[in-house]
Amino acid sequence: MTDISPVIADPTLVMFGKIILALLLGVIIGTERSVVARQAAGMRTFGLVSMGAALFFLTANFVDQQYLGIVNFEPMFVVTGIVTGIGFIGGGLIIFKGDTVHGITTAAGLWVSTAVGLAVATGLYSIAIFTTLLTILVFTGMWYVEQRFKHWFIERNDSDDQPNRLSG
Repeated sequence: MTDISPVIADPTLVMFGKIILALLLGVIIGTERSVVARQAAGMRTFGLVSMGAALFFLTANFVDQQYLGIVNFEPMFVVTGIVTGIGFIGGGLIIFKGDTVHGITTAAGLWVSTAVGLAVATGLYSIAIFTTLLTILVFTGMWYVEQRFKHWFIERNDSDDQPNRLSG
């Protein structure tokens, strides 16, 4: 874990940097959702969620440090609240249309964006950046793999349904 706190003396500047980084990483994740997948939840939503998660944790950690011994406060309880709240937002993104379900990948991406914001807030910058890159890989690269598998299985199932030409 590499924290920039020792380099910058003002803790407020460190928090500003963390919030900005969380926002940027969330926007990067959301860009694929809005531009490529054309989902309603995109750059702004993902950026705000990531930034909000970082801010909630930074605030909880600050309160814990400021009132150490005076107030019994556990920042990890804030994390559980954040994850629960994102679950509700993610649930709202999932839409059922007949036999198909839409929005699950976007909801999962929003959940990951929350975790990225929390990772930034705790100083796990390389983990947050790595997770952002992996998320983009899953959104884009895995989509192509998934399409190939669907095509292969549909083609295979269609050929199984056809009568054998030799048997007449």
